[in-house]
Amino acid sequence: MAYPKNWLDYGDLDGGLARMMERFKTEGTLIGDKESDQFIMDSPNAALLGMLFDQRVRAEYAFTGPIRLQERIGHLDMGRIATMDLEAFAAVFAEKPAVHRFTNVMAERTLAIAKIINDEYGGDAANLWNEDVPFSVIEKRLMALPGFGKMKAYKMKFVLHYFGYRDFS
Repeated sequence: MAYPKNWLDYGDLDGGLARMMERFKTEGTLIGDKESDQFIMDSPNAALLGMLFDQRVRAEYAFTGPIRLQERIGHLDMGRIATMDLEAFAAVFAEKPAVHRFTNVMAERTLAIAKIINDEYGGDAANLWNEDVPFSVIEKRLMALPGFGKMKAYKMKFVLHYFGYRDFS
């Protein structure tokens, strides 16, 4: 994946995701370093989990959560994650530095999302958005996932665009 050539108007957003896009304009990186950006660009599952984790933590920390998770379990394979024991998985989340500050709820949501992605989308989050379907369809699919309300699903449009998965310009 590559950074987009066209920027989306994110004037109706505030907070961390908007800050990340502002950084992109000035520094050429979304998260703060190009290696972390590339990790999200190379892993649709990481992009989805980064957006899931973007709740009550700094956005950059949320989007590096999937990196910490992969370092600890050795993969982001949704099929394998879906079968993990919740208590053991939550312990992985809690290791310092934590994957997310809300270790128990985010571990639970991650397992639930992994099961849905595995069962309904072939284990690949990209299948949520790949088929050139309009964003309205993608948004409905996202809102069916645990932890994704209307605003988080809407923000995913910018994640997909800026991390190079879909051009919504």
